[in-house]
Amino acid sequence: MKSTLFNRLRGYVRIELRGGQLERLLNRLIEQRFAIWDIRRIGGEAVELHILIRDFFRLRPFLKQTATKLRIRGRFGFPFMLDRLGRRKAFLIGIVCFFVAIFVLSMLVWRIDVEGNEKIARSDIVQAAKEQGIYRFQWKFRLPDSDKLSRELLNKLPGTAWVGVDVQGTRIRIKVVESARPEDRPLMSPRHLVASKNALVTQILAERGKPLVKVNSNVNKGDILISGYVGDDVNRQTVVAQGTVRGIVWEEANVEIPLTLTRKVYTGETKKRSYVVIGNKALQVSGFGEPSFAQFETIPLLRTLQWRKWSLPIGMLNEKLLESRIEEIPLDPEDAKKIALEQARAELVAAAGPEAKWRSEKIILHEKSDNGKVYMKVLFEIEQPIAMEQPIVP
Repeated sequence: MKSTLFNRLRGYVRIELRGGQLERLLNRLIEQRFAIWDIRRIGGEAVELHILIRDFFRLRPFLKQTATKLRIRGRFGFPFMLDRLGRRKAFLIGIVCFFVAIFVLSMLVWRIDVEGNEKIARSDIVQAAKEQGIYRFQWKFRLPDSDKLSRELLNKLPGTAWVGVDVQGTRIRIKVVESARPEDRPLMSPRHLVASKNALVTQILAERGKPLVKVNSNVNKGDILISGYVGDDVNRQTVVAQGTVRGIVWEEANVEIPLTLTRKVYTGETKKRSYVVIGNKALQVSGFGEPSFAQFETIPLLRTLQWRKWSLPIGMLNEKLLESRIEEIPLDPEDAKKIALEQARAELVAAAGPEAKWRSEKIILHEKSDNGKVYMKVLFEIEQPIAMEQPIVP
């Protein structure tokens, strides 16, 4: 007989029998249908065998009759495992608590995904879902039926044609199909396009209306570029002037930059800290004490436990502290001047809008070095759209 799974569930022991009447004893055990197997002789007056626990406790009278001594060599099976676990109550309680915690966590909503929304803000959908009881850390058994949730969210969210709610484990997926609406066209009244700044016209494209200026002509702020009047004096009508007008605008900028450039560098010295994170709480477990360096930068790395596709609010936070210091690098006045011009150029182009382009800086009106800085007053040429709307008042 082999050590089958059934025998392991019932439990068995390996024993050594020693005496002068071993053959008689084994014959008696077989006659009484004892469950014994793997019998092998050890020396002249000893054998080893496996026996079920139930039959082990029936051995005593047969041992006395044959004057045989018994020694237990091993214990196997489920009953002995339970006995060992019973001696380690803290370990057993920990296992039970772990599975209970996993079960409890699986009954909570950990993640809410919103899909399909383009015009409707995600925050509005999440707020409407929260009013229906859909939010993180909500018990799943407290949620209404998915069809009912879908109907309630459809009523709460204007502009939706269909809303679906799908509960997948600890994740709730809200699928939104927005209703198709024609684009609202702005109402426009008759107007001119006039110059927003003093400029030199570089491009004029009139889609509707009458252009009144030409390329390479100077215009002042408020001059009409594309008129909303079309026709002659007898047959004149007003339209909504439309088109594109670009021009070169002169912008004056005051620029200053220090002759000493400061930057952060790392020395290579590091220190590590580790924390156990549960929810929004963290318990430090290593890297105690203040670092030996005064100035440093902290780089955090958070790793959370994963269960299937979801992240549990339990994990480890590792922090790496990098020692740093500030270095001062002296700049040549010419290099400082170049840096200052590039910085001022980028700021002016960004302020003029995404369609603006830098042409050149024509004149340096003033330049000086004082108190460790370079000061300049520069005139820049920026090409940009210069047309703005002006309503036509009847």
